[in-house]
Amino acid sequence: MSIYTSGLDKYKEKIASISSQEMVINMGPQHPSTHGVLRLELITDGEIVKDIIPHLGYLHRCFDKHAESMNYTKSIPFTDRLDYLASMNNSHAFVMGVERMLGIEGAIPKRIEYIRVLVCELNRIASHLIAIGTYGIDIGAFTPFMWCFRDREHIMNMLEWASGSRMLYNYIWIGGLFYDLPVGFEERCKEFIDYFKPKLVELDELLSNNQIFISRTANIGALPADVAINYGCSGPMLRASGIKWDLRRVDGYSVYPELEFDIPVGKGEMGVLGDCWDRYKVRVDEVRESVKIIEQCLARLASDFHRTPDFDPRAMVPKKVNLKSQDYYVRAENPKGELGFYFVTQEKTDIPKRVKSRGPSFNNLSVLPELGRGQLIADLIAILGSIDIVLGEVDR
Repeated sequence: MSIYTSGLDKYKEKIASISSQEMVINMGPQHPSTHGVLRLELITDGEIVKDIIPHLGYLHRCFDKHAESMNYTKSIPFTDRLDYLASMNNSHAFVMGVERMLGIEGAIPKRIEYIRVLVCELNRIASHLIAIGTYGIDIGAFTPFMWCFRDREHIMNMLEWASGSRMLYNYIWIGGLFYDLPVGFEERCKEFIDYFKPKLVELDELLSNNQIFISRTANIGALPADVAINYGCSGPMLRASGIKWDLRRVDGYSVYPELEFDIPVGKGEMGVLGDCWDRYKVRVDEVRESVKIIEQCLARLASDFHRTPDFDPRAMVPKKVNLKSQDYYVRAENPKGELGFYFVTQEKTDIPKRVKSRGPSFNNLSVLPELGRGQLIADLIAILGSIDIVLGEVDR
């Protein structure tokens, strides 16, 4: 019997063994608060959730097989579509892996590396603004949703100016960039940061200390650190449980070791450690740290690695990626956690034999049954929203 058959039988047994007092309720796949085409089959006793059976695959797009049918360069636009709210971060991880296999990672010009970090941190802020805004509206707070989308729009405009696209960028290339930053980009980005800092304070004050918001999130869906580790959780989910684990610090890739920033972790300020409020608060604090990183990148780009007439962001872009046969795993800190790519390369061709994507949303979502058992149905929406998933990354 295959693992898939045994798993299906396990779910059937759960449904068949429910008592006369319990009900089976479908939540999704079009429920307005499930953040995508996710179906949750709930076994409930009144308003109490006894068990959760998740059903995935409604958005499966065969990323792995796509990447195995074309060369490395052509796969970059497909990485954008994994977590489509953080496309820059996705392509950065993929490109970094290919560059390491080519042995050119250390030779990439510093201006390119600082631009990559700059656009990735802008995209991280945009992703967290979506998480914070939609989380507020899940619980009934409409104003933060509008404020977050208003400020995210400025970031979308800047990234469109740099890459030509609002959401799926194909901007970070193997060995370089699609194009240098437009003239005046750094100044406009600085203007945005100066505008955004007080707006972030307003957003923080609106939700973080709001008694209704606290009542809906504090002491709800607490995730102990050991459970988070056992389920492979990463990103804000893991850090909210008190574990200071951020790949930008742990692995120190790109120019992150040259930048100063803190790693926010959950502290159980409003409830227990690792609850929904902690997961929300970690994302708010991470936006502040991304602002710090952006300011440092802008300063270095203006002084040490400023624009020169002879600078070519495509100078090191290889015409063909020729790799030795090898297995290699690369990982990077996506806004939602550890995004990894496992490559199995083959000689005499620039098409990989195998590419496996490790999306953080998939592992983070897998812990939902643990967090949801014994909770109210209404609180399950708060728990799911605090995980911050994107189904394009869950299903891949």
